[in-house]
Amino acid sequence: MQGKILIVDPASTSRIVMKVKLSAAFYDVVQASTIEEAIDVAKQSEPSLVICSMQIGDGDAADLVENLALIPNGRNIPVMVCDGPVSVQMRLKALGAGVQDVMEKPINEALLLARVRSLIRAQHNTAEWQMRDDTSRALGFAEAQTGFEQPCMAQIISADPVRAQNWCAQMRPHLRARLSHSHPGTALRDISDGHTPDIFILDLPQDASKSNEVLRLLSSIRATGATRHAGLMVLQPQHDPSIGAYALDLGADDLMMGGFEPTEVSIRIKAMMARKAIADRLRATVRTGLKAAISDPLTGLHNRRYAMPHLARIAEHSIQSGRPFAVMVADLDHFKQINDHYGHASGDAVLIETAKRLRSNMRAVDLVARIGGEEFLIVMPATSINESRIAASRLCSTISGQGFRIAGESAPVHVTISIGLAIGGLLPMGSKFSPPDAESLVAAADKALYAAKTRGRNQFILSRPAA
Repeated sequence: MQGKILIVDPASTSRIVMKVKLSAAFYDVVQASTIEEAIDVAKQSEPSLVICSMQIGDGDAADLVENLALIPNGRNIPVMVCDGPVSVQMRLKALGAGVQDVMEKPINEALLLARVRSLIRAQHNTAEWQMRDDTSRALGFAEAQTGFEQPCMAQIISADPVRAQNWCAQMRPHLRARLSHSHPGTALRDISDGHTPDIFILDLPQDASKSNEVLRLLSSIRATGATRHAGLMVLQPQHDPSIGAYALDLGADDLMMGGFEPTEVSIRIKAMMARKAIADRLRATVRTGLKAAISDPLTGLHNRRYAMPHLARIAEHSIQSGRPFAVMVADLDHFKQINDHYGHASGDAVLIETAKRLRSNMRAVDLVARIGGEEFLIVMPATSINESRIAASRLCSTISGQGFRIAGESAPVHVTISIGLAIGGLLPMGSKFSPPDAESLVAAADKALYAAKTRGRNQFILSRPAA
């Protein structure tokens, strides 16, 4: 099944007709005749979409949206009204309450199914990001929610600049947004850094035969990195279901037929702004969570969780390229004495400065990670034995050559580091033996590190080449 849809209508015949259409399109359909019954069904079945009539016996569509918001995840369930002729007042009330769309009967079946696909697609995307956000929260990576601190940017794309400018003027009293307009031929080209619209409103031409030229922009906007998460609304002056369905399937988030009406367009844009704000926050939270999951919070370096899979990928690439790579395990000498004598805050300062020195002395392609208290992993792709020796020696000199400043101490503190070095990717061509895995290479470097410690510290030792 493509998704579960809840039909809420007091008229059983209307529910049956709608169920037949949706079931034929392979949707799982559940039904309710009142708001109270709909809430019970929604709690049990968790629908991807609710389709309702404007009036529902114990309330109206706006009341249904309000009650859905009170149940777990109910706020994320899109609601669409399908009913007979609807007054402008009721239409605006429903849209203002959070109804995603109001489609008046008789409804073209192709257009109906396109709108259903569009709404469920958006709901699934939101649900997926919400699930990732929940994981981030469980791991403790969530950030506080913030609303729109600045008005969003909305751009009307129209071949008629006078009409677009007039629409902007009519919407400004209803909408807190920075409004602009552009021509279809230059819309994407005119976008500059820091001035990417949050919402695009595409004005289709009166001549339906010319609509495809403008609609191609939908695919381009979705395919462009800077605009792919923007909200897309299509204003269709003529009631042409085939063009409307095509626009929705191309990626339009909203479709308004019958031309421009400033109050309704403004309400729809506000709703799109709110949905985009939620989606942007979810994506940002997940990105923050992912970054936190693979980064060391003290030094900003990658952690072991990231480093080991990355080392495995470098090993695989080494096999393909036939070029060796270096693995170093570095450990600060007598670090416990620094913590005991100067305090843990000073120890943290030494670790932070060590990370900076290690990172600044390596290539951009090299990996530097903190994998333990005072232990670091360094991986150098495409590096020979001689090059790795020079790099290890340079790192020892970088740490020991200049003292570390510690708060409250007049003289810099002398710190040294020991390094164990192993080389991967040195198997002869045609060898029957498998190359060592990431863990084995780290173990070899760690063993060499132990040798460097026992031989007096502040030096590196090269492990016997893995073969």
